[in-house]
Amino acid sequence: MNQKYEAVIGLEVHVQLATQSKLFSGAPTHFGAEPNSNTTPICMGWPGTLPVLNEAALKLAIKAGLALNCRIAERLKFDRKHYFYPDLPKAYQISQYDMPVNGKGSLTIELEDEQGGLQIREIGITRAHLEEDAGKLLHEGIKDGSLVDYNRAGMPLLEIVSEPDIRTPAEAYAYLTALKAILQYLEVSDCNMEEGSLRCDANVSVRLIGETKFGTKTEIKNLNSFKAVQKAIQYEIDRQIEIVEGGDRVVQETRLWNDVKSQTFAMRSKEEAHDYRYFPDPDLVPFTIDRETVEEIQKSIPELPAARTQRFMKECGLSRYDASVLVGDKKLGDYFEAVIATGADSKLASNWIQSELLAILNERKIPIENSPVGADALAGLISLIQKNTISGKIAKDVLPMMFETGKTAEVIVKEKGLVQVTDTKLIEEVADRVLAANPKVVADFRAGKGQAVGFLVGQVMKETKGKANPKIVNEILTQKLS
Repeated sequence: MNQKYEAVIGLEVHVQLATQSKLFSGAPTHFGAEPNSNTTPICMGWPGTLPVLNEAALKLAIKAGLALNCRIAERLKFDRKHYFYPDLPKAYQISQYDMPVNGKGSLTIELEDEQGGLQIREIGITRAHLEEDAGKLLHEGIKDGSLVDYNRAGMPLLEIVSEPDIRTPAEAYAYLTALKAILQYLEVSDCNMEEGSLRCDANVSVRLIGETKFGTKTEIKNLNSFKAVQKAIQYEIDRQIEIVEGGDRVVQETRLWNDVKSQTFAMRSKEEAHDYRYFPDPDLVPFTIDRETVEEIQKSIPELPAARTQRFMKECGLSRYDASVLVGDKKLGDYFEAVIATGADSKLASNWIQSELLAILNERKIPIENSPVGADALAGLISLIQKNTISGKIAKDVLPMMFETGKTAEVIVKEKGLVQVTDTKLIEEVADRVLAANPKVVADFRAGKGQAVGFLVGQVMKETKGKANPKIVNEILTQKLS
């Protein structure tokens, strides 16, 4: 990025709330149903139908607002946002215009700076309002037309709009990651981007550093992952700087991100803002939220990611990085806590979960909550390592066997005869043979090449088929070489 410029970035995140029914009707919200089966006359905009607000959706919206430090409205209303498109059966969307449920708020993000230090930034939130989703147009495989699926029409959405406080693609990624974690901890949404439960649009502009006036912005859509958001923003920053440096003017427009080509493409011009003709929905009267309800929701908010990270660092002795990885996925953090609740060493548990366990789960595309090796089973494996019954190397062979067989580590170790060798006399005999077979390596060590002992340790471990206790091997070799 040209050092003369800075980016100004704002994000609009649409989150589908975890309710059993839609925002204004009793139609179900489950994913994957037959097209147009999750509908009612209200979803389809039939004349004479009247919307009724989903109380559960309102409470989830308030819960999210409280966690995002938003000002909760005392009085709110719903408005009609008018535009015509085939996936909008009423030709208007019920949303919130000037009286949203959640007003100004903020979200604190953490990311590493160029020197490897911790940078903490507060990103403002403009509002987080309720609105219904539109349907979905289907084009693929359809000749001379499109089909419409109204299953999504009326889905309860919370649109979280950030202030234009984000300056880099990395900050945008950190913001989305932190926001997603909070929403999952609250159980407000599953935030599944593949199923459309979380969608993000990015508004991007550039300006000379020191300038206070905003440049002309473009809006980027079709962002299906946080990595795509990061890449699309970077591409758009570079594109806009190139335009400005060339003496041309950035055009205000909506652009689509093509993940295959890693480029944005113009979708439609936004030279003039759309007139959505907002007006209060006459079928949904303004109403007051009582403070008792807000206070009850406040009491239901669980420990949030930032607090959990600090607790893992303080009580478990984890590094900020390790704590953040475990906390970033609530179910992963729950799994870790279940492992250490059995008495397993915190750092050992953290290392095994993040390295060996997740490697196998990711390879098999299994989420942590469906792991064939449960928290108790992993704790049993770690216990064998702590007691020196098996070495870490042997444990790495045992874990895949646990996945395949469903047996505990203790059973597998006994069946396979994998108990670690701690018999010093036996290890000494093997060490003597290794030293005798490698006179040059011994000479190198005595000539000052300390790393040569690593080769000798490896040979002893090889001859004992990895069963020898590495610590004892090191001690015996060091004693014999001195």
